[in-house]
Amino acid sequence: MVDMGAVIAGYSETKVVFKSGRSAYDLAGEAFAALLQSTGLEKHEIDGLSVTFPLSEAANPFFACYMSEALGLTPRWLNLSALGGCSAVGGVARAASALREGSCKFAVVLSADAPSTAWRSNYGAYRSEFQDPPGVQGPPATFGLLMSRYDHQFGLKPEALGKIAITQRANAVNNPNALDKFRTPLTMEDYLSSRMIADPLRILDCVMFCDGANAFLVTTPEHARERGLDKTVKAKAYAEVTNFKGDESCPDITESGFSAIASELYRKAGMTPGDIRMFQPYDDFTIAVLMQLEAFGFCERGKGSDYVLNTDLSVRGQLPLNTGGGQISVGQPGLASGGLNLVEAVRQMFGEASGRQIADPSTALVTGIGVIPYGRNWGTSAAMILEK
Repeated sequence: MVDMGAVIAGYSETKVVFKSGRSAYDLAGEAFAALLQSTGLEKHEIDGLSVTFPLSEAANPFFACYMSEALGLTPRWLNLSALGGCSAVGGVARAASALREGSCKFAVVLSADAPSTAWRSNYGAYRSEFQDPPGVQGPPATFGLLMSRYDHQFGLKPEALGKIAITQRANAVNNPNALDKFRTPLTMEDYLSSRMIADPLRILDCVMFCDGANAFLVTTPEHARERGLDKTVKAKAYAEVTNFKGDESCPDITESGFSAIASELYRKAGMTPGDIRMFQPYDDFTIAVLMQLEAFGFCERGKGSDYVLNTDLSVRGQLPLNTGGGQISVGQPGLASGGLNLVEAVRQMFGEASGRQIADPSTALVTGIGVIPYGRNWGTSAAMILEK
C-alpha cells in the first residue's frame, strides 16, 4: 500500500445555477470564503492553491495567477489543472505531493466555472478534424456514437440507463444545491419517453451546463490536528492515465483508461471492489456510469446493464451511487463538475448529507473524466479512493 499522506479537512460548494450572470472568479470567491468559514482558517494560512482551468475563462493562460490575485492569496505552491473533469481529484493528488515535499502546509483545491453565462472554450487540437469535427455536434453526439458501439458489442438495455437517471434524480431531490428544475422525481416512463437527441442517447442521459464552484482544504493529518480540524477524510490512493492507447490509430472506444488504472488503484489502497461503500463516478452521461461500474470490477465488462438492473444503487442499497444526484441530476458547472462528485463523497464521510446520508460512509471511490476526443475514449481517466 502507498500512503498519500494527505487528508481533506474541509469542503465547500455553491448552489448550482443556470445563467447566474457571474464570473468564475466571483463564484470561486464565494466557495473560498465558505471554506475558510467552515474550517476556521485565516486567509493568510493558505499557502497552496490548485485551480481548475474553466471553460468560461479558457482563453486566459494566466488564470491561476489571476485567481490568486482575486482571492488575495500569496501561495508558495500554485497549480493550474487542465484535466477537465479530472481536475478536482487530480488537484487533491498534486496537493498531496506538494505537502509531502514541504512546499505548503494548507492547500486549497478550487474549481469554479460559469459556462452557461459565458462560453469561451476552444476544443481544437493539433488535429482539429478529429478533436471537434464538423457535423458531430458536441459531446452528446460523441457519446451517442459510443453508446451505439457499446450496444453493438455487448448489448445495452435502455432500462438500465433509465435506472441510473432515476436513482440519481431521487438523490438530487434531497440536495438543496441542485438545480431547482431537477429536484423532482423521475419515473421510467419519463425516461423512456424523453426526447432522443443522438440516437440512442436521450436528453435524460445528459448533463445540463450551469454555473457553480467548489473547494477543498488539503493538508497533512498533523497540521489538521494542530488547527483542531477534527473531521478529516484520508486520500487513500490515486491513479490516472491520459491518452489511453494513444499510439493506436483505431482503438476500441468502449475501453477507457479506467481499465488500465483500476487494479493499480485497488492495489495502492489495499482494497477490492467489495470494500467500496459508495461510488461517486463522473457522470456527464449515463453510459459513462455504466461503463465505469464494469471498469472498476463491480461487474464484468459488457454486463453493466444486468448489474444495474439487479443491484440496489440507492442511498440504502448495496452500492450507493452518486448520492447527491451527480451531475446528471444536479447540473454540470462546466469544468468545476469534477469537484461536485468529490464534494458529495466528503460530505457523506463527514456525516453531513442530510436526507440522503448512507449508513456506512467509510470508503468512497470518486472518478474524473477529461476531454472527449472523437474516435477514441475520453482523454484522461482519474480515480481516487477516500477512507474515513
